Amino acid sequence: MEKLWSDLFVLNLPVAEKILRPVLIYFFLVLGLRFAGKRELAQLNPFDLVVLLTLSNTVQNGIIGDDNSVTGAVLGAGSLLVVNYVVVRLLFGHQRLEERIAGDPDVLVDGGRILHDRLRSELVTLPELVSAAHRQGFGSLEEVERAVLEPGETISFIGKKPDVATLQFHEVTSRLDQIVRQVAELAARPPA
Repeated sequence: MEKLWSDLFVLNLPVAEKILRPVLIYFFLVLGLRFAGKRELAQLNPFDLVVLLTLSNTVQNGIIGDDNSVTGAVLGAGSLLVVNYVVVRLLFGHQRLEERIAGDPDVLVDGGRILHDRLRSELVTLPELVSAAHRQGFGSLEEVERAVLEPGETISFIGKKPDVATLQFHEVTSRLDQIVRQVAELAARPPA
């Protein structure tokens, strides 16, 4: 019984090392994912998900070292959470630093025109762009005026605004539809 408690809670590594390992891995992964591109997190396909899951397993031993104790796991996880908290708070107050780390937004659709060179450079396929537009309520890319791959790893869409003639046409057809319904209701009433 004593061995069980020892295996669970006694560290095989110094506490400083248990804290330093996850901190180093955290910054390595932040930089690695930053250089991998915004698309890596914006539009996960099955291959990207496999890479991220495998990546987490690959760095596991770097984080925990030669220690499988609960105490070591709590120290490692706690270190990751504290570092993330500090980084998020630090970036919140320093806009320029956040922009350097997160990168600049990239325009993928401008003036209703798809910028295929930008899609290629960000490794976003046309079907992925269409799928993202559908998730945001657009029927097709023809309805999109502008699409931007944001530093926050999301794609923002701005719809085309109809011109005055189109708005007037829709208003007139809507009123005609109302008149047709009213005439149909009147015609359906029995004579009095």
